Amino acid sequence: MKIAVYCSANNGLAPEIYTLTEEFGRWIGSNGHTLVFGGCNMGMMECVAKAVHDAGGRAIGVIPDIIEKGGRISEYVDIHIPCDSLSSRKDLFMAQSDVHVVLPGGIGTLDELFTVAASASIGYHSKRVIIYNMCGYWDALVGMLDDLERKGAVRGEYSDYIKVVTDMNQMADAINGSK
Repeated sequence: MKIAVYCSANNGLAPEIYTLTEEFGRWIGSNGHTLVFGGCNMGMMECVAKAVHDAGGRAIGVIPDIIEKGGRISEYVDIHIPCDSLSSRKDLFMAQSDVHVVLPGGIGTLDELFTVAASASIGYHSKRVIIYNMCGYWDALVGMLDDLERKGAVRGEYSDYIKVVTDMNQMADAINGSK
């Protein structure tokens, strides 16, 4: 299975988040899955790619030109797919992946989450979208989604197309298709 992982390219997050990210990356690699990620050699992107690699897995890097020009390509990229913008990168992520996982991140990660979730909500794809709420990182976001649902601003229930998990056991179940 190809697992898209959206996450921070920054290095300043809590140490526990990197520990959980490494655990997830090892799980991907040791279970024979392929990582699809942004291909950057910084922050959580590098952390998850290294863990996948160290566990014997493969990584597909969907890498914008600007990352390449900046010399920030991860050494753990096995297959390099170039792109010219963040929009084309998201399209390639959706085309290349069987499931989408959101780890802690910032504005770019939120953009990616809402692109794949909105695409699922209107039927462009039926792939799982999973938020890994490590250490309560996404609590405020989950609260906002709950509030939007209460206000009637979400078609159906957001849990129909976004699953929120808080540990690796739940993550493995969600990736493997358990609801």
